[in-house]
Amino acid sequence: MKNSILAPIGAMMALGLSMPAMAQDSGGAVDWTGPYVGGSFGYNWQKSDGAEHLRFDTDGDGSYDDAVTTTTGANAFSPGTCGGAARGRTPASGCDDDKDAIGWMGHVGYDMQFGSFVAGVVAEAGKAYVDDKVTEFSTTPAFYTMRRKIDWNGNLRARLGYTTPGGVMPYITGGLAYAKVKNNFNTSNGMNSFTAENRSEDGWGWTMGGGVEAKVADNFSIGARYLWTRYNVDDYRVDVGAGSAPATNPFLITPSGGTSISRGDKFDTQSVMVTSSFRF
Repeated sequence: MKNSILAPIGAMMALGLSMPAMAQDSGGAVDWTGPYVGGSFGYNWQKSDGAEHLRFDTDGDGSYDDAVTTTTGANAFSPGTCGGAARGRTPASGCDDDKDAIGWMGHVGYDMQFGSFVAGVVAEAGKAYVDDKVTEFSTTPAFYTMRRKIDWNGNLRARLGYTTPGGVMPYITGGLAYAKVKNNFNTSNGMNSFTAENRSEDGWGWTMGGGVEAKVADNFSIGARYLWTRYNVDDYRVDVGAGSAPATNPFLITPSGGTSISRGDKFDTQSVMVTSSFRF
């Protein structure tokens, strides 16, 4: 799937770079200085993270570094985990993978040229249709799945590039990133009660990458860019209560009399997008 998206992006960029810089005056150099607006479209994906686990706080200290154990002291989650959504109560049932998907963004920016170097700043906002899931399996047996999706995302980046006289500019970029993240929880455990807190949370982080842009007309440029982004998200949790479970339930025989569930606090995504900009 990923290759089927990247291939047309590469073909489009190759076509753009092969076109003459129509904005170039005879014998003159292309000037990048000025404001611009535009948009981008491409593909977003996540790294495969089979090592991710749900985390537990059994003593109420706010640190998710405890083990949930049975009355005999055995690990209640010894069957293991999977980096996706469970299809059944046991690991043998399998898991559905995380969703990688298309995305789009609008942007506004400003560039200033200094000889062959171009420095600028750009702000973007849009949508990345990805979701990230992790499941833990208990000895009951039962599954516990946490899922998070990006409602919308944006970034504010600096750019530094080097332009040829014909108007082809490779560049590096990086800056602040933000995503509004929506969370949910699903389990086959019908005995305990589960109360979610902070289903919608702010994911602040950073982004870095690079790309290439080419002027194909005096007021129009196209390009392609890659970004690696990390959002820090650690507010969402699920508090487990007694419900109809017996007093010997592993979630209840804890120092605090209950258990809170969380997950990793880093949400990493990558994207490759084709860009187009109208320059004033």
